Amino acid sequence: MTAERRNISSGAPWEEKVGYSRAVRVGSLVFVAGTLACDEQGAIHGQGDAHAQTVYALRKIERALAQAGASLADVVRTRMFVTDIAHQEAVGRGHKEVMGGVMPAATLVQVGPLAHPFALVEIEADAVVSGSGAG
Repeated sequence: MTAERRNISSGAPWEEKVGYSRAVRVGSLVFVAGTLACDEQGAIHGQGDAHAQTVYALRKIERALAQAGASLADVVRTRMFVTDIAHQEAVGRGHKEVMGGVMPAATLVQVGPLAHPFALVEIEADAVVSGSGAG
């Protein structure tokens, strides 16, 4: 028997243009796509501030998880992509603020430019929801 798949949309226009979902839940697993600190109008929150962008992106992830019937407490892995490794301390501080009680496995790597010219960090999250897997 195949687990039911549920795609979660944030309503952002890029989802339809690119063909992706903000999050996907299959059974007890939830995968949240790379998330920037963009608001509903596509503007970057915390321009020039990697800490503020990290916290904003993680709060967006938290909302996507809630739509999928999960929470930050269910997160088992985060992946953080930064445009400059010099931002690692600020990004790490933001990650700890939001995820410190959960302590997921985490990866932080430097990459080239992100999809928005003012984005300093992009974050992905994977979660495992306890219980029946229904959501």
